[in-house]
Amino acid sequence: MGWDEGSVFYSDQAQFPRGDPDQGSTRHSALRKFKEFIRSFNGVKGDFPYRESLLHNPNFLQVATEDLDSFDGELSEKIRKTPADYLPLFESAAAEVLAALRSKVAGETGEMEEPTTGEVQVLLSSKENFISMRSLGAEFISKLVKISGIVIASSRTKAKATYVTLLCRNCKNVKSVPCRPGLGGAIMPRSCDHVPQPGEEPCPIDPWVVVPDKSKYVDQQTLKLQENPEDVPTGELPRNMLLAVDRNLVQSIVPGTRVTVMGIYSIYQASSAQKGAVAIRQPYIRVVGIEQATETHSGGPTSFTADEEMEFKEFAQRPDSYTRLCSMIAPSIFGHGDVKKAVACLLFGGSRKRLPDGVRLRGDINILLLGDPSTAKSQFLKFVEKTAPVAVYTSGKGSSAAGLTASVIRDSSSREFYLEGGAMVLADGGVVCIDEFDKMRAEDRVAIHEAMEQQTISIAKAGITTVLNSRTSVLAAANPPSGRYDDLKTAQDNIDLQTTILSRFDLIFIVKDVRLYDQDKRIASHIIKVHANAGSTTKDSDALDRENWLKRYIEYCRVHCKPRLSDAAATMLQNNYVRIRQQMRQQVHDTGESAPIPITVRQLEAIIRISESIAKMRLSYVATEEHVTEALRLFNVATMDAARSGLTDQINLTPEMRNEIQQVETQIKRRMGIGSYMSERRLIDELARMGMNESTVRRALIIMHQRDEVEYKRERRVILRKA
Repeated sequence: MGWDEGSVFYSDQAQFPRGDPDQGSTRHSALRKFKEFIRSFNGVKGDFPYRESLLHNPNFLQVATEDLDSFDGELSEKIRKTPADYLPLFESAAAEVLAALRSKVAGETGEMEEPTTGEVQVLLSSKENFISMRSLGAEFISKLVKISGIVIASSRTKAKATYVTLLCRNCKNVKSVPCRPGLGGAIMPRSCDHVPQPGEEPCPIDPWVVVPDKSKYVDQQTLKLQENPEDVPTGELPRNMLLAVDRNLVQSIVPGTRVTVMGIYSIYQASSAQKGAVAIRQPYIRVVGIEQATETHSGGPTSFTADEEMEFKEFAQRPDSYTRLCSMIAPSIFGHGDVKKAVACLLFGGSRKRLPDGVRLRGDINILLLGDPSTAKSQFLKFVEKTAPVAVYTSGKGSSAAGLTASVIRDSSSREFYLEGGAMVLADGGVVCIDEFDKMRAEDRVAIHEAMEQQTISIAKAGITTVLNSRTSVLAAANPPSGRYDDLKTAQDNIDLQTTILSRFDLIFIVKDVRLYDQDKRIASHIIKVHANAGSTTKDSDALDRENWLKRYIEYCRVHCKPRLSDAAATMLQNNYVRIRQQMRQQVHDTGESAPIPITVRQLEAIIRISESIAKMRLSYVATEEHVTEALRLFNVATMDAARSGLTDQINLTPEMRNEIQQVETQIKRRMGIGSYMSERRLIDELARMGMNESTVRRALIIMHQRDEVEYKRERRVILRKA
């Protein structure tokens, strides 16, 4: 019936399923075109990129869809519309081309044998823009899509059958059934196709048994992709998407990586489907190509045009490049020149070093801003979050130890434990901004210790023992315990953080709200100007360009420049460090009280890192003496100033004040016998009646408290006189 209609039939029925003949012929022509594409596509340099890459690694072939477009638009359109049909064709074409290329090589030995080639996996990549996870609707099903996000979890590798071998129970007939790719299963035939002999009983219905050992398998892994934090609309939770990766893509991605994924938007039947919901299917993405975002930036691989590189290098050569860069940091904030310079150092970072014995020295700079409310601390944090290539912003009260480091979660479907990285892991290679650092619980703050110095996070929970990378800088803002910075208290009482965490910060700034007439006037006019000019759009685009330029420049410097100290600078640093330690020892000796901020070897490393980052801003490969001088100056105005702050130094008392304080002390000793209690309020009132100034009395009490002559009880309301 109709055999002599003149259409051509092909013997290879597996690739071209039976159906209307023209379907087969289009597929056959597609296969031919794919082969032709791999064999004869000319690259930019006039070479054959795909032939070369097939010979170099026969396991997979990375194809750019742009090349397919330029070779044959119709073909690439087919791959976009019905990828599930045409990708297997592409893969078999690649395997055949590889076999052809191989046989030429084998022919030189004198024996012409056909080499056996395995499967070739075709990976697609594309330069088109990705679509957001939220816009993936029903119209995209079984089409090619491109989305981007952060991988937050990955499962263990499983074996997925591609061909299942079935055995008939009755007649021992063997049959091989192909499996659907992705998360689908195999379709078992109901009846055996063995024709019974006369006198033999026919095979029953459903006679097939699966023979697992004889089936063919590939590796498969499922990943969980979450949308990028910057793409989430305000007030919404980030969406997740299930990804299925197989063969060569398995275990190439670790959680916390930002990726761009090309894949087929498919559906699968969830095992625990609700009763009654027959037609509901869960969407997932069968990955056909994955691009890892580079370490420095999330928007795909960073490539700089030659013009940009020229511009950056010219900018770095200018004598005022350092000051220009610092003026670009948070331009809407008035003053705070040194804080801006420090934040610039944090954004550029020092250089990370690997020692021969495998020890890593961190290159990231950590900064703590401590001080009064309304001194633009959080604004600095917000600016850094916008400007840094990768940044995560958290607040101290709303984050727990597990949320900052990593948590172990039990998967609902497979009941196995997996890791989900927290803020410090997701910001690997970037900055973590922690606001309200002082409001964090002490046991949560301990979790950051390891991340800040060793730059790893180690976990031993629920049978998972592992070490995650967290190469991040930390920018933290905190208020003193009493809310404001109190000059009458010692520095120890004002900085209410442990020395263990303080020594991990490279620069500690005490930001005070100083009341000076001229400065207040200038700040007021600046703020009014900012508010008045906020609406003008022309300046706005200019500012955006500047911000983008700064982002690109920071990336360029971080990728291309890894400065080291020069010998002269090293000697200078060494002498200065010894001198600073000597000063601190002298101060402890004079006042009899240890400094609130320790000056340790970590601080020496901090100065080295700051000098390197200042050199990096100038794209200089050697940190010279001038860079070290600037770093020492920053260190002096920040950390050293904080270490000397408060009342630890009684040098600033005039002789009259000292006289008054001594008088007050004698009065207090007269009023209170040793071992007696008295309310602070009452004591101050009594001395005020004698004409003594209240602040002088308080100061005298603090000095006596330092000498351990009086002690505060009941939340500093009652004073106890000691011997």
